[in-house]
Amino acid sequence: MYLYLLGLVVFYYLYRWVRELPRVPDKGSKYVYITGCDSGFGNLLARHLDKQGFRVIASCFTEKGEEDLKKSCSSNLITTYLDVRSKDSVAKVAAMIKDKVGERGLWAVVNNAGVSVPSAPCDWLTIDDYKSMLDVNLNGVIAVTLSVLPLIKKARGRVVNVASVFGRISVTGGPYTISKYGVEAFNDSLRLNMAPFGVKVLCIEPGFFKTNVTDVGILTKNVNMVWERMPQEVRDDYGNEFLQKSLAVLSDKVAKISDGDLMKVVSCMEHAVSAVRPRTRYSPGWDAKFFWLPLSYMPTCVTDYIISKEAIPIAKQNQ
Repeated sequence: MYLYLLGLVVFYYLYRWVRELPRVPDKGSKYVYITGCDSGFGNLLARHLDKQGFRVIASCFTEKGEEDLKKSCSSNLITTYLDVRSKDSVAKVAAMIKDKVGERGLWAVVNNAGVSVPSAPCDWLTIDDYKSMLDVNLNGVIAVTLSVLPLIKKARGRVVNVASVFGRISVTGGPYTISKYGVEAFNDSLRLNMAPFGVKVLCIEPGFFKTNVTDVGILTKNVNMVWERMPQEVRDDYGNEFLQKSLAVLSDKVAKISDGDLMKVVSCMEHAVSAVRPRTRYSPGWDAKFFWLPLSYMPTCVTDYIISKEAIPIAKQNQ
């Protein structure tokens, strides 16, 4: 019986692997627009797709990001400045892309740009903290997508949205998980809306990887900054020991569980862009596959227990 079930599982994965092998033809005529290419996943994806022959339009937030990318890619790659928070910036890039792609349309947009700070327990933050991150991680994704969606419909192409395992389960306070839940919802609604037009909408849900989002230095600076500006009453609720233990978790656990092999995510992005039959969702990272996603399917009482068990105790709780 067990061997029979094992055989079915092996057959299923073998069948899926063979089915997903074919890639789209004529890559040299297909334009791919990627946001957040200064570093991390976006930077690697731009270089990877450029080597494969796609016509990459890589948007960066800094001049240095553009310059470094140009040095490492072919002359076919186009770089441009983009601030996803700015309507004018988004519209300007969309107009440039429309001129470039012409009647063939835009093959794919990869919404990769994102930030992870400010992040902290909910009562440490202000509404402006939420707005600042949502403007990048959620509103920016929607704005960029809508700005080029007519071009993607024309090409019967793809929209690839980078969410997170924290778009499935909330284990921390602040706007990050909210923004990623929002990306998941936008992704699902857009996928259903665009299906009649032949447009595929795919979602990438990475676990922990070594990027700016999980950079210990950036996260530590953020926690210290938020702590220092908080009212004394809130600091007293948590206690100084809570702050020190939080910083220890960042430098120890987050650093250790973050995977340094960014190509695990980039390979999923590339498949979403170039496969004839891409998956609806990708979950790169062993932590995503074997911990976070299974945890997200468990009853709330179970997930709450597991997360609470690992939580740092607050000062008032110990009194």
